[in-house]
Amino acid sequence: MAQQRRMGGQPLFILSEDSKRTQGRDAQSSNIMAGKAVSESVRTTLGPRGMDKMLVDSSGNVVITNDGATILNEMDIEHPAAQMIVEVAESQEDEVGDGTTTAAVLAGNLLAEAEDLIEQDVHATTIVEGYHEAARIALEAIDEQVLEADVDDDVLIQVATSSMTGKGTGGLTPAALAETVVETVRHVETDDGVERDNISVHTQVGASSSATELIPGIVLDEEPAHDDMPTSVEEADIAILDVELGVRTGEVDAEYSIDSIDQLNAAIDAEENELREYAEEIVDSGVDVLFTTDDVDDRVASLLASEGILTFDDISNKKARKVATATGASRVGALEDLSSDDFGYADTVRTDSYGDDDLAFVEGGAAAEAVTVFVRGGTDHVVDELERTIGDALDVVSTALDSGEVVPGAGATEIAIADHVRSAAAGIEGRKQLAVTAFADALDIIPRTLAGNTGQDPIDSLVDLRAAHEAEGRAGLITDGETVTIGDPIEFGVVDPADVKREAVESATEAATMIVRIDDVIAAE
Repeated sequence: MAQQRRMGGQPLFILSEDSKRTQGRDAQSSNIMAGKAVSESVRTTLGPRGMDKMLVDSSGNVVITNDGATILNEMDIEHPAAQMIVEVAESQEDEVGDGTTTAAVLAGNLLAEAEDLIEQDVHATTIVEGYHEAARIALEAIDEQVLEADVDDDVLIQVATSSMTGKGTGGLTPAALAETVVETVRHVETDDGVERDNISVHTQVGASSSATELIPGIVLDEEPAHDDMPTSVEEADIAILDVELGVRTGEVDAEYSIDSIDQLNAAIDAEENELREYAEEIVDSGVDVLFTTDDVDDRVASLLASEGILTFDDISNKKARKVATATGASRVGALEDLSSDDFGYADTVRTDSYGDDDLAFVEGGAAAEAVTVFVRGGTDHVVDELERTIGDALDVVSTALDSGEVVPGAGATEIAIADHVRSAAAGIEGRKQLAVTAFADALDIIPRTLAGNTGQDPIDSLVDLRAAHEAEGRAGLITDGETVTIGDPIEFGVVDPADVKREAVESATEAATMIVRIDDVIAAE
């Protein structure tokens, strides 16, 4: 319907006839409903007893996961307000690597509480101001929950285990993978913090998940350029070339006329000599392993194989950069410029076959500054979910190690934050107090959801948690896979990085307040 304004008694059209406009309460209600719907779609995946989602795209590809960020990214969401909740999960994933479901669920419940306030004629601006004030108070409460103990390996293993509990681990217990995760992160720890970019996760189908291991180096999907090349080279000098090792061709199309066998033999000999010179220059340089981003002629590859030089050709620029970073090698653009000063080094470069796949392992030496978690699993679905699970664990362990701050898990921190915010609300004047109290009520969705997903009554569990918090000072929902009890998460080793909680509160608040402030939606075809 065309939007119009009257000027001088005549209608003035300012929007096209194909435009659609929603205003006031209708716009707010529509946006809040969309945000709540997205939040609700991932709520049942939260916690150690969270359920999985099966996502099937238009091509029939299937993803089975309970990772909030993956679910929201795979869903075909068009509503702009709902997309903001997706961005909350993406922001959480980018910043701290975990807590995506928590952030999305919290954002949805903040919207639900805001909707109730709007129906009570509380202005959206008042709600926004109250939410921001409550978020500030919540961050103070998180600071108070930070444990005083040092974040050592034992604590990091608890962080990794807490992150992976309830996620796809291919039949392994989270504790079995936690030590590998912590060892991986410690491997790339420097005086300036954790070099997270030096950690890779490589998946390979064909064995049980118990075969997952840490590789002190990098893994590439590459096979040798010739079958007769060695499968393993020790104490390897490594070179990287951006050069085609084949017969040079002209830049323009040309035809050559050959009138005799002697001319043909001379042309063949010249070609062979050119290729032999390439191989001799590489051999004379003293290199043991060669990576090149361009093609290597089969005859050059054969000559290099006879000299015991392991060669990988036609690798991508991304892989070339990865090898250069890991080994310290410099990329060379002309063969005549190749020298030992350009070499990188690794203790071992080896190749191995896994079914129809060939992999190259560059291990030890300079390459050991980069590490790879080599993930195994029986099916594609298993290794894909295991990759996501380990990736999240690596992120939260890195976050905890960098910040040195962890807080109780199992919903205990959310109970403490809600209690602190609710107490502070009593000192806030005006209607803003209602928004601050609503923020505290919204935080209760996390322990309530954890209880519901473990088969407990959410209301009864929330009441018991609050009572235990008042009596003991710290209480969460603890599950051992069969029973659910209320206890101190620290005693059970359930801890989370403090930054995960901070990021969830901040990103959820930003998204909810942005959606609540919208009172006019203009959609043009």
